[in-house]
Amino acid sequence: MTDEQAEEVANAAAGEAVDRQEPDDVEGLRTRLEEEKQRAGKHYESWQRSAADYQNYKRRMEEERREVARLASVSLIINLLPLMDDIERALKNVDPKLSGLTWIDGIWMIYRKFEAVLQNAGVTEIEADAQQFDPTVHEAISEVDGEEGKVLSVVQKGYKLGDRVIRPAMVVVGKGGGEQKEPANGEENAEKETS
Repeated sequence: MTDEQAEEVANAAAGEAVDRQEPDDVEGLRTRLEEEKQRAGKHYESWQRSAADYQNYKRRMEEERREVARLASVSLIINLLPLMDDIERALKNVDPKLSGLTWIDGIWMIYRKFEAVLQNAGVTEIEADAQQFDPTVHEAISEVDGEEGKVLSVVQKGYKLGDRVIRPAMVVVGKGGGEQKEPANGEENAEKETS
């Protein structure tokens, strides 16, 4: 580099330094201060948005993690419920002569422990027997004569995990045909005339 080139570079640097110098007058300083305050305010607002976005992200991830754990629990519970049904059916059909045997008592204890495990997991049985039919928690598999809209018998128990139905109760519902209603005088005469 020659002396002339070095001098040009030095002059250019000096010119930039002059441009970056603070204004000497008070009004110029106030204007610059206001500009910097606005820039700082924009940076602060941007930081607040970023912090809020991060908090929302953390909350969504935690909710997702809980949902995945809950779904894993539901899947396991749904697969275990048929075993519970089988044990219950087997115990209900034990010959009364065998009911005093210790191995039968052991199976009853296993059944009760299994019920306790489900209860501790938050699983509750859906009340169905003699209840009003509710399509959100009951699944009607047939209708027979009986009180209309009432559950007459439970074919398979239903269960909830918290407020969510994981298996509806399969039930037999009354269709109201068991009770004959006597026609009033006017209805009886209308039936005879049409015959």
